[in-house]
Amino acid sequence: MNILLLFISAAVVNNFVLTYFLGICPFLGVTGKIKSALGMGIATTFVMTLTGGITWIVYHLILKKFGVPYLEYVAYILVIASLVQIIEMFIRKSYPSLYRALGIYLPLITTNCAILGLALFATLRDYGFLESVVFGFGAGVGFTFVMLIMSAIREELDLADVPKPFRGAAITLIIAGLLALTFMGFSGLIYA
Repeated sequence: MNILLLFISAAVVNNFVLTYFLGICPFLGVTGKIKSALGMGIATTFVMTLTGGITWIVYHLILKKFGVPYLEYVAYILVIASLVQIIEMFIRKSYPSLYRALGIYLPLITTNCAILGLALFATLRDYGFLESVVFGFGAGVGFTFVMLIMSAIREELDLADVPKPFRGAAITLIIAGLLALTFMGFSGLIYA
């Protein structure tokens, strides 16, 4: 049951994008179309899930064992960069249209602070291996969910009569703020 609560917490209640404001760059940059948002969400979910497990292994079996836990940032960035390279090669070979749609944002998963934040949160909260993997998967599902919501709203906005001063980035940031308020409201349900 705790694993299920951890998953729900990572996906909805403590959503990385709308609660911690991590991963804002792809959230604002890739959500113009549902297809590209879904592709970015799936790729990020895959990287986050693997990152949760691999960084747990690296921290507990290497860094902690040899007394160098202060190298966690460097180690985690190397793990994330390696995973993203593998994903990028796979998508380029298997789905060229998705690779072109994601453009520069696919290599930017490497610098997505949500993924590094995931690894650091899992370490700070002292999650076990399974908890780290579930936490990563839940955070990735939450990231994808938010990306899809934002892309659906932005596609609808293309057809709406938005006042001229609010078009483009202004309305996007207003909607992002409203979504953040909505998701932050979920945290009240847990503590009520």
